[in-house]
Amino acid sequence: MTDEKVWPQHVLGKELNNWGRWGEDDQIGTLNFVTPEKRIAAAQLVRTGKAFDLGMPFDKEGPFKAGGFRTNPIHLMTLLPSDTPTADGLISADDMIITGLQSATQWDGLAHAGYGGRFYNNVPAAAVNNFTGASRNSFHHAVTRLISRGVLLDIPRLKGVDRLEDSYEITEADLLAAEERQGVRVGSGDIVLLRTGSYQWFLEGDRAHFLGNAPGPGLDTCRWLHGREVAALAMDNHSGEVWPSPVEGAMIPFHQVTIRDMGLTLGEMFNLEELAEDCEADGVWEFLFCAPGLKVTGSTGSPITPIVLK
Repeated sequence: MTDEKVWPQHVLGKELNNWGRWGEDDQIGTLNFVTPEKRIAAAQLVRTGKAFDLGMPFDKEGPFKAGGFRTNPIHLMTLLPSDTPTADGLISADDMIITGLQSATQWDGLAHAGYGGRFYNNVPAAAVNNFTGASRNSFHHAVTRLISRGVLLDIPRLKGVDRLEDSYEITEADLLAAEERQGVRVGSGDIVLLRTGSYQWFLEGDRAHFLGNAPGPGLDTCRWLHGREVAALAMDNHSGEVWPSPVEGAMIPFHQVTIRDMGLTLGEMFNLEELAEDCEADGVWEFLFCAPGLKVTGSTGSPITPIVLK
């Protein structure tokens, strides 16, 4: 008989577990930290009216290559002006998209990742099926909470580089140092935007590099996220954590702890470049962050066009 392997992410997840913290029926996890009072305070951060679009275009030029389990969005016209002339001269058009909910800038919901046959708040794997989708922890429960104070932590500028090296593991020490450099502090109910510089590969047209080995947060950051009561974490890389994992044999262990155990919603493929330049220029790293997502019943995540107002 061999001893069962003890995975470090599962040990850490048990320590940081939020199951039952907001009741047995809770389906939004750390987004409970986003209160009405938090949204009021966040709205007061708008000073100049500058708006920043952090989203990736939803089109055929997305990051994914043919043949994978994710595909780029497909846009189709279902009604053309030539189809609709009327006696009074009216013309109109309609269209549709066919897309995975995680085919561009998106949120990972609490039914996206788990382990041990369980998702967040002790939800069994069978609760996600072909008949109902995610019958528990569906992303649509979260849409009203994804408006809050946003804080950008720029790790490449902390390190004095344009972008982090491939597979660089961001640590708690990096997060603390970024706060100190920027003169900002992350608090309860905040949505943290974590810049690695990876999105530059996508902007430069190097899709393969963008989808390859990526810098991102590792398990060392989980206690900081838990202790600060971060509501959600959004990143500019494709993987939502350092890739490949430094935990030998593990698959997305950061997702396992944050989503499954903590109930933390994760965002991926955010374009933080223009926002980061503006924050560096004016020294203001906090703002009103708005990214509700689509209210798709039974979904495990959502495509988004996140907007920041400063």
